[in-house]
Amino acid sequence: MTTVVIIVAVVLVAFCAGAFLYTRQAGGSGMRRRFGPEYDLAVAGHDGDTKAAERELHERLKRHRSLHERPLTSEARTQYSDRWQRIEAGFVDAPQQAVAEADVLLAELARDLGFPDGSDFGEQSAALSVHHAEHVNGYRRVHAAKRGDGGTEDMREALLEARGLFDVLVSNGTDRPVHRHPHHAEGSGKA
Repeated sequence: MTTVVIIVAVVLVAFCAGAFLYTRQAGGSGMRRRFGPEYDLAVAGHDGDTKAAERELHERLKRHRSLHERPLTSEARTQYSDRWQRIEAGFVDAPQQAVAEADVLLAELARDLGFPDGSDFGEQSAALSVHHAEHVNGYRRVHAAKRGDGGTEDMREALLEARGLFDVLVSNGTDRPVHRHPHHAEGSGKA
């Protein structure tokens, strides 16, 4: 009888340990799936500590998951699109100014959609990462590029990447694509 109890206890402990490990791995892969490249950035930001990164991402989810984006009016969409086109057109003559203007525009657009105010870039980008993890890094790159930390090519690439977030935000809740001038099409190599 004692042997049976010991065997059952060992099997139960083994089962619980296996279930715990499976759940832990699934949680990590779930975070990786949800956040995509943002997951890797968080892990890198915590020097490879996946537990710390997952805690941070979980906290972001708790803070910003319930945020609901407000739709833009068609007039606001047009105004934002026109501003972005002017920014892209001005890049050749004034790349530093263009990325600074793109940074301001993205902060205002996010605010108008209901994300935290752009006065706290970290909080705003964290909220954006919960809802637009695949695109938020472009905003971060533009924000860093406006300080002039890189060359013109870095600024051009940042602006191109930020365009992805802009397109997603400005077309929120609609199935109408943002009108893009043909020479600004993705993959054209132009900003």
